[in-house]
Amino acid sequence: MPDVMIRVPDHVRDRLAVLAEARGTSIRSLVQEFAESTLTPQEREDRAEKARAYIAEHFGVHLTAEDDERMRRKIQDAFAGGSEVTA
Repeated sequence: MPDVMIRVPDHVRDRLAVLAEARGTSIRSLVQEFAESTLTPQEREDRAEKARAYIAEHFGVHLTAEDDERMRRKIQDAFAGGSEVTA
């Protein structure tokens, strides 16, 4: 596979180097891992739809758009504040 150069500011490159070293890997591997493991908005929506369908089929619970938004906010709040997610 041919290499591609990605230009980033020096401070970003330095940060990537620190993160890669902490993980015992290279910047190349770190960026590759990020690209392969990060979902696009469409991929996230597809997974959410599959999860809603599974929950409806196996548990008889039909989640609404309001349920989705409420849970999304709880998750965002938990990540932002470091608190636990509760139902």
